[in-house]
Amino acid sequence: MSELDIAMQAAQAAGPTLENTGAAAVAVGLAALAAGYAERGIGAAAVGAIAEDDDMFVPGLIMTVLPETLVILALVTVFIV
Repeated sequence: MSELDIAMQAAQAAGPTLENTGAAAVAVGLAALAAGYAERGIGAAAVGAIAEDDDMFVPGLIMTVLPETLVILALVTVFIV
């Protein structure tokens, strides 16, 4: 047996690997999960700030929307891959 045959057998025995589309799906899913987790705390703080001062609506809205840029960047990754 040649070294190439041994390497091919080892690669096949290693099990399934993650294809490009699967990796892209994992990237979008994790980004969406992280954005949701970040918005949980930011949204609660923004609602509290708006309840005390109506002028905090725009900054609170901007801070709440910022984590969604992670999901947008992940979707860009999907289209690049």
